[in-house]
Amino acid sequence: MNPSTGRPVELAVEDVGYEIHGRTLLHGVDLTARPGETVGVVGPNGSGKTTLLRCVHGALRPTSGRVLLDGADAGSMGVKERARRVAVVPQEASGTFGLTVREVVAMGRSPHKRFWEQDGPDDVRRVAEALEAVGAAGFAARRFDELSGGERQRALVARALVQDPGLLALDEPTNHLDIRHQLEILTLVRALPATGLLVLHDLNLAASFCDRLYVLEAGRVVASGTPGEVLTEDLLARVYGVRTRVGPHPTTGGPSILYLPPDARGTCDGRPAGRR
Repeated sequence: MNPSTGRPVELAVEDVGYEIHGRTLLHGVDLTARPGETVGVVGPNGSGKTTLLRCVHGALRPTSGRVLLDGADAGSMGVKERARRVAVVPQEASGTFGLTVREVVAMGRSPHKRFWEQDGPDDVRRVAEALEAVGAAGFAARRFDELSGGERQRALVARALVQDPGLLALDEPTNHLDIRHQLEILTLVRALPATGLLVLHDLNLAASFCDRLYVLEAGRVVASGTPGEVLTEDLLARVYGVRTRVGPHPTTGGPSILYLPPDARGTCDGRPAGRR
C-alpha cells in the first residue's frame, strides 16, 4: 500500500545558523538530501537536531543561511506552498484537543484544499489508507488526546502521509513506540516515494534505515557520510562520551553498535562517561 504520491524533493541546507536570546543553537550547518534519499540527523541531547529540523520545515526561520527545496528558497514560500512540499511529524502535536484520530489525520489534506472546503471521496480514501498503513485504523474514532504516546505517534505519521509530501521531516518518529512499531514505521517511511529527513536517537535504527547520516554536536556538523563511515568507535567516544564496539550487522552488513559500560574509573578514553 502506498498512501503518498508526492514527488521527492531535493533538500539543500546552506550555511544555516539560528540564534535566540543571544545564544547560538546552529552554526553554519550544511546538509543535503537527494530526491528519494533517507537522511538521518543524530547527536547528543542539546546538539541542535530539533532546531535544524524546525528550520527545514518552517517552524523556525534561520537567522543566517537558507533552506532550498528543489532549488527554491523555502523562506520565500507561503505557508500552504511549503506545506504541500514538506510534511512534519513533530514530537508533540498542538491544536488537536477534542478531535478524533481520523479528524487529526484528515488535517493533512488542508494544504491541498481551499479554506472551508469539505473532504471529498479522494480525501476520505487517502485518510483511510494512511490509517491502515500505520496500524491506526482500529482506533480512528477515538479522541486523539486520549491515546497513548505510541498511538499518537502513529496518528501523526498518518497525518503526514496524507499530506502527499515531497519531503517528510520526522522528529524522533520512533518515540514512545514498541520495537515492532518502530520497525514498521521506519520501513514505511523508507518505502515512500518521498525524501526523508529523520532526527533519531537510536543509532542502530539510524544505521539500518538511513542512507546517510549527519552528526551534530553543539550546533555544528562534526561528521557526515554513510552510516559505516560515520558510526565509528572513535566518533562515538568523542561526541557521545561512551565506550562501544562497532561491527558488521549479521544481516545487512552495516554498522551494529554494542554499548559497553564505563571502565573501572568511569571513563571513556580518558573522558567522564556521558560528558558532552
